[in-house]
Amino acid sequence: PGGCPSLCECLEAAKTVKCVNRNLTAVPPDLPPYVRNLFITGNRLARLPAGAFAAQRLPDLRALNLSGNHLRALEAGAFAALPALRQLDLSGNPLVSLSPQAFGEGGSPLEELALRGALRDHGVLLSLAAMLQSGALRNLSRLELAANRLLLLPAGMFTALPALRQLDLSNNSLVSLRNVSFQGLGQLQTLNLSDNSLGVLRNGTLAQFRSLPALRHIGLGRNAWVCDCAIEDLVAWLKESDQVEGKEALTCAYPDKMLGKALLKINGSDLNCSVPTDLPSQLQTSYVFLGIVLALIGAIFLLVLYLNRKGIKKWMHNIRDACRDHMEGYHYRYEINADPRLTNLSSNSDV
Repeated sequence: PGGCPSLCECLEAAKTVKCVNRNLTAVPPDLPPYVRNLFITGNRLARLPAGAFAAQRLPDLRALNLSGNHLRALEAGAFAALPALRQLDLSGNPLVSLSPQAFGEGGSPLEELALRGALRDHGVLLSLAAMLQSGALRNLSRLELAANRLLLLPAGMFTALPALRQLDLSNNSLVSLRNVSFQGLGQLQTLNLSDNSLGVLRNGTLAQFRSLPALRHIGLGRNAWVCDCAIEDLVAWLKESDQVEGKEALTCAYPDKMLGKALLKINGSDLNCSVPTDLPSQLQTSYVFLGIVLALIGAIFLLVLYLNRKGIKKWMHNIRDACRDHMEGYHYRYEINADPRLTNLSSNSDV
């Protein structure tokens, strides 16, 4: 006890242990109990099973860096035996399996979680969302999900993070935030959405930004803004809001005629919006006009029938007489066919 693993460097005064680039395949079992900051990086751990860390031996471990270890699986209970853990860095690991119970059943005191470049598998993203929604990490104040090639985020992913202050979603491929809810993030101060593929932010998202009292730093740089009529709400919000950092540098990416134009300098004449923005009102007006036209056609039809009522009556009588004569002919033929005498008479007659 109190010794240092042979492949690690221990600094007892700083309560730090570093096991860096040693080709380790498992967490060293003989870590000193005084450690508060543990760096196990650049190794080949592959998986982190339950009980990888012993609670009775690491009661003070607060910061754990496991970045770049080729980790593929985090099993249930992998971090459950770390009662003091506050900071965890799993960046740069090609995760394909993440148990929602990796921090145990009772939740975790974890405050900072870094997953930069570790969520390339969609199944792992869904597992992370399930873990966050379960409330296992309700104490998180900082969450880093940058550089994961994310296109869309699971709905309600952040709804159980009331203490979150910093959320980093930069350097992904996000194309929309329509299903993302920021409601309940009353402590959120910084939101980084730069280096994505966002073309527009809708009114619902902008309303959420306005409703967050602590949100003062929003990064939107280097996105593919589409400067058509749909961007009017975003432009109006940018002009009135002081939440966006470097908003003067935001420029249009599409269409070609607007390429490079600053969003803050866009006005209505630039967009040339020919379609009314109030589409429901437009549809309602069209339905009223259609009703009037149909009513007018019906009135004209009834007027024509009234003016030509005598001719229509004569035509109806002619049709009735023709139908009656036709039915009498059928009735006569039926009587002949039904009476054998009349049948023989008809066949022997020369007439």
